Amino acid sequence: MRYFTNVHDLVSLEDALAKAKYVKANPYADQVLGKNKTLLMIFFNSSLRTRLSTQKAALNLGMNVIVLDVNQGAWKLETERGVIMDSDKPEHILEAIPVMGSYCDIIGVRAFAGLKDKDADYNETIINQFIKYSGRPVFSMEAATRHPLQTFADLITIEEYKRVAKPKVVLTWAPHPNALPQAVANSFAEWMNETDCEFVITHPEGYELSTAFTGKAKIEYDQKRAFEGADFIYAKNWSAYADPNYGKVISKDREWTVDSDKMALTNNAYFMHCLPVRRNMIVSDDVIESPQSIVIPEAANRTVSAQTVIKEILLSL
Repeated sequence: MRYFTNVHDLVSLEDALAKAKYVKANPYADQVLGKNKTLLMIFFNSSLRTRLSTQKAALNLGMNVIVLDVNQGAWKLETERGVIMDSDKPEHILEAIPVMGSYCDIIGVRAFAGLKDKDADYNETIINQFIKYSGRPVFSMEAATRHPLQTFADLITIEEYKRVAKPKVVLTWAPHPNALPQAVANSFAEWMNETDCEFVITHPEGYELSTAFTGKAKIEYDQKRAFEGADFIYAKNWSAYADPNYGKVISKDREWTVDSDKMALTNNAYFMHCLPVRRNMIVSDDVIESPQSIVIPEAANRTVSAQTVIKEILLSL
């Protein structure tokens, strides 16, 4: 595997989950693979879990790690062609990318959607430039439209906690004060559609995701009805996808906050969220602090998903 940006880059989910299980049980067994190899992690946006878990994963594999925060301590980068560079951006990404590639063996990129230009976001302008010009294997640490390392960790967690062969998994929109990308929701939907689960997405009208990601999922506009009999509740906010409201907050309805009354409608469901989470906006204190909250094991599995992916890339070098 040379690139990892979505679920379809894997041989199969069954194969990936088996490899993840091995990695989790044997985190230091493959350090020879990363000896004298360098991972460059490039962040255009803030990070906590992704930065720490991916760096830990690379270290577990014996790699050297370089972390570059583009917004702190680096030249500001121009990303558009044809621009007269007379502003505050002294370096173009098309020179910067091959230079970065010369210093490493693998590149991880984190670049969120701008939420201003849908075409630029959904064409994955930033990460695709790294794939095209770096000369190195590239994996996504969250891009404009997907967050595959997060969703891989989500799936690992669901496999560990599921009590029935075909669980009911519900992705629910929840309110947030700011406009957030659709990446986590898109990615979660895309991966769940590849599994044998009953998958439901619930959100207010106007928050429909692209059908390219929702696929065969059932769309339910009544959140309480969606929660009935659920085994897993995955809460996440996203901004509007459809024009003319792309990237906008069109509702902050607190009636969509996940609370104990709604969780009581489920089949004693586990609560999931990618974190960071806005308490008492996305989810109430009592739900996220309950025994059914698995947000911490879910976050811990971020190291497992990252290590599994990086290992597969190392094997391809």
